[in-house]
Amino acid sequence: MTDSLPVALYTAAQVRELDARLIAAGTPGFELMQRAAHAAWRALRRRWPDAGAVTVLAGRGNNAGDGYLVAALAQRSGWQVRVLAVGDPQALQGDAAQALAEARASGVVVEPWHAEAMLQGVLVDALLGAGIAGDVREPYVGAIEAINASALPVLAIDLPSGLCANSGRVLGHAVRADLSVTFIGLKLGLFTADGPDRVGTLVFDDLQADPQIVSQVAGDAARLDQSTLVPVAPRSPVAHKGSFGQVLVIGGDLGTGGAALLSAEAALRCGAGMVTLATRPEHVTASLVRRPEIMCSGVESTYSLTALVERADVLVVGPGLGQAPWGRSLLSLAAQYELPQVWDADALNLLAAGGIELPAASVITPHPGEAARLLQCSVAEIQADRPAAARALAHRYACVALLKGAGTLIATADGRLALCDRGHPAMASAGLGDVLAGVIGALLAQDLKPFDAACLGAWLHASAGERLGEQGRGLAASDLIPVIRQLLEEQSPCRK
Repeated sequence: MTDSLPVALYTAAQVRELDARLIAAGTPGFELMQRAAHAAWRALRRRWPDAGAVTVLAGRGNNAGDGYLVAALAQRSGWQVRVLAVGDPQALQGDAAQALAEARASGVVVEPWHAEAMLQGVLVDALLGAGIAGDVREPYVGAIEAINASALPVLAIDLPSGLCANSGRVLGHAVRADLSVTFIGLKLGLFTADGPDRVGTLVFDDLQADPQIVSQVAGDAARLDQSTLVPVAPRSPVAHKGSFGQVLVIGGDLGTGGAALLSAEAALRCGAGMVTLATRPEHVTASLVRRPEIMCSGVESTYSLTALVERADVLVVGPGLGQAPWGRSLLSLAAQYELPQVWDADALNLLAAGGIELPAASVITPHPGEAARLLQCSVAEIQADRPAAARALAHRYACVALLKGAGTLIATADGRLALCDRGHPAMASAGLGDVLAGVIGALLAQDLKPFDAACLGAWLHASAGERLGEQGRGLAASDLIPVIRQLLEEQSPCRK
C-alpha cells in the first residue's frame, strides 16, 4: 500500500522559503509559475479531457498568475476560455503581471467578475493562495459561493481558496474542489481538519525543484507511509509468549464491557504475548465465550487489580471505564505505575477532571471532544488548529498525543509531528477508538517506542478502515481487527 506523494509537510511560510531558495539558486520566478501552470493544465486535461471549456476565476496575487497562464494554455489548445478577474488585474505586479500579459497575448479576454457572470466548463480556482491571513472577504466570498453552487467541476490551483494552508481550517468560506494541484511542497492543511473535505483528488508537482535545495528546509511534519513507519522486529525461531509482553486492558464498566474487550482482542491479534482484561465481574463470562485466549479477571476494587498490574508490561486504560468511583479508583491505581500506558476514552475525561497524573512515556488518544476537555477549550478551537492542539496536548501532559479525526496527528512533547492521511468515512462508527488503543498497546509490548507505536498503530488502523470502507456503510469496529493483523504482517513480517 503506497502512494506517490512526498513525506514532508510544510507550512505556508516554509513553502515560500522553498520558493525563494529555488529562485535564489537560479530558477526565475516566472519559470516556476509557468511550470505550475503546465502541471495544472496537464492534470485538468487528464481529469476532464473532453470538457472543451474553462472558466478561470483569478485573484490578484501569484495564484492568479498561475490561473492566467492556464488560461493561455487552454486558449492555445482551442478550448473556450473565460477569465473572470475578481481582483483588479491592473494591480498585478511582477511575475503575475507578466502572466496576465502572456494570457492577453494569447488572445485571452479578461472580464471583471460580477455576481451574474456566467460560469462554464471546468472552473479553475486561482483566487487566493496559501498566504491568506484571516477570514475571506468580499468580493472573494461571492466568487467562492458561486463556484460551490455551480455544480461544475472545479480545479484548485495550489490549494482551494479559503482553506488555511497550515491548519486545514476553512477561513469563513472555502472552495470545494474536485481536483487540487499543489506545488513544490505539500501543505499540512491539505490533509487535516477541513482539508480532506475541500481538496478532492490531490496532485503534487515538484516543479523540477532541485532536491538538495528542497532538503535545506525542514518540514513542519511528516506523512506516515512505509518509509516513515518503524516496523516491529521479526521474531526469533526460539521466541516464546514471554518475549512479547503482557498487556493489561483496564475498563468495561457496567453497560460498556464491549469496549474493553475490543481493545483486548486487538492487542491479542497484533502480537502481544499475553493479554489480560480487568473488567467488571459481570463481563467475565461473555469475554471467555467470545475470546478464551484473553485472560479475563473480574475486579471490584483496586485490591483485586494490584496483582494484575504488577504482572503487566503495558497498560491500556479507559475503554468503557466510565467516570464513576469504580473507574476512577482503577485509573488512580494505574497512574501510580511507571509502565508504558495507553490512555483512551474515559481515562482522558478523568484526567481532564484533575486529581490524576499521567505516567511518563504514555500515549493518549483523544478525539476532538476529549482534547478540548484536556486543554480546557472548545472543540471549535481544537479543530481550528489541529497541529497546534496536538502539540499542546503532548507538551502539557509530557506524552505522545494522538489526536484522532480527519488527518490524525501524532505529536511528541518536543514538537515532533506526524500525520496519518489514510482512512475512510465508513470509520465513523462506535468502538474504533477502542481497537486503536489495543493495537498501540500491543506494539508497545513488542518494544516499539511510544511515538513509533502510536504512528504505526494509527497507520494500521486507518489503512484497515480504508480497505474495509470500500464495502460501504455498516463497518463494525471488530471488522478491523483481522485486517489490521494482515496489514501488520505485510508491514512487519513475523519471520525474517
